[in-house]
Amino acid sequence: MRIAIVEDEAEQREQLRSYILQYAGETSRSFDVVTFSNALELLEDYTPQYDIILLDIEMPGLNGMEAAERLRLVDGDVVLMFVTNMAQYAINGYAVGALDFVLKPVNYYTFSVRFARAITRAEHRKNGQILLNLPDCVRRLDTQQIYYVEVQNRMLHYHTELGEFVLRGTMQSAEKELARYHFVRCNHWYLVNLSHVAEVRREMVVVAGVELEISRRNRTAFLTALTEYVGGNG
Repeated sequence: MRIAIVEDEAEQREQLRSYILQYAGETSRSFDVVTFSNALELLEDYTPQYDIILLDIEMPGLNGMEAAERLRLVDGDVVLMFVTNMAQYAINGYAVGALDFVLKPVNYYTFSVRFARAITRAEHRKNGQILLNLPDCVRRLDTQQIYYVEVQNRMLHYHTELGEFVLRGTMQSAEKELARYHFVRCNHWYLVNLSHVAEVRREMVVVAGVELEISRRNRTAFLTALTEYVGGNG
């Protein structure tokens, strides 16, 4: 698992790095830890390659919150943890999809609990792959590329980043195959990838700019699954 630490104070940077290594030793895990002394270093030629990024909020130049906003434009999946002196800053973290925050001075016990939660979120967001038996070929597809699956007249329509793919099948079979990758029904006809949910409006969920109805029958289960996913427990 690849971790980035963005912290302008060298002592704090090394402390966070040592905590990660201590956690690795206690849990028999392996982490590749990269450190940055400012946010601009991280963002220069950035590509989605990290599982977790620890961001200090109070940094000269570009602060952690501004950096997070830029990160989200190019990486919607990386797990963000803020490190800050002031708790009120962390509230703004929800706007950029931050999982958690750690208050300075950072003690190891608090850090380890938050870090374990971040690891769980990162592991659950790793993609899988499925094979689509299309009329003219068999296509391999990353589950993260799928926005939602629709059923019409015993045909499955996979709405994806690459376009729409149609094949014969049942919603039950698609649901069984995709359940482990956090796909949940919002109604009888649609199976939604929770990682692409942008908004919930009353009886509608917005996925890739499309509004899909949340049925009364599926509402509780769908919203519960979405809450757990966003909270890192799904």
